[in-house]
Amino acid sequence: MAKKQVVMTSGGVEVRHKPLGLRIWNNRGYYIMFLPVVIFMLIMNYWPMLGVRYAFYDYKPVGAKVFVGLDHFAKMFGTPAFWTAFKNTLELSIIKLIITNISAVVVSIFLNEMKNLFAKKTLQTIIYLPHFMSWAVVASIFSLFLSPSATGMVNGILFSGDTTKYIYFLASKAWWRPIFYLINIWKETGWGTIIFLATLSGINPELYEAADIDGATRMQKIRFVTLPALANTIITVLILNLAKVMNMFESVFVLYNNAVYDVSDVISTYIYRQTFAIALPNYGYSTAVGLFKSLVGCVLVLVCNWASKKTRGRGIV
Repeated sequence: MAKKQVVMTSGGVEVRHKPLGLRIWNNRGYYIMFLPVVIFMLIMNYWPMLGVRYAFYDYKPVGAKVFVGLDHFAKMFGTPAFWTAFKNTLELSIIKLIITNISAVVVSIFLNEMKNLFAKKTLQTIIYLPHFMSWAVVASIFSLFLSPSATGMVNGILFSGDTTKYIYFLASKAWWRPIFYLINIWKETGWGTIIFLATLSGINPELYEAADIDGATRMQKIRFVTLPALANTIITVLILNLAKVMNMFESVFVLYNNAVYDVSDVISTYIYRQTFAIALPNYGYSTAVGLFKSLVGCVLVLVCNWASKKTRGRGIV
């Protein structure tokens, strides 16, 4: 018969714990319900990691694998298109992160200042809705609006139907990034406001009352009460999202085309093309690029964890 574990606390109180095996058996129903999730995670998230070894092979689905060592990495670091994609990934992700958070903070403060509860709730709902739309739907909507044809609302308004002046926004290197940022602001601002509004609702009303007594204007209250209260949350959100900057894919994939690769191609879309969009897929090379992306992502997580400990007093992992 298994013995219970005995633990003595600093106060001399004896605490007895049942053996781990017995605790699992007593809660077997919960573990059985949790088992499918564990199996799914192992199959979908961890089993594919075994394919990392193909980064060091000239892999083909049919035929023998040829070990090539670090050749794929040498090719990767010597390919200008890879460095373009790497630079674009950092630029697009970081700028998108900053502007979407700024817009979320501004909208949150605006909603917080609204006194009409019905109007506030209605506006919140309207702002939240785009987040729940798939990127495929969003791309279809904006492609239609920005189309350089008779159906393109934006060109029709700007040039009053003069088709000779129409701009193909999503195929223009000058316009693609501004359009990309605007679409992300439209889609993601509402979701970001949820976090900031939760913080604003926790601000002590007495701080605003004290500011009123001191004769502070609305803008002064926002500057000296609201923004300082939001500062820690803003830093936390930025740090948590900075760890995911290398994962950008879908939002770019549905909007870019070969005319704007120089300004829109990111690591994930570069990997996709090397794997699926060429006549002879180079699985080994794609795996090497994916491994590099994962390593950079791990470094970013560690950096963000360190920054989180410095600013918040606790890490994110």
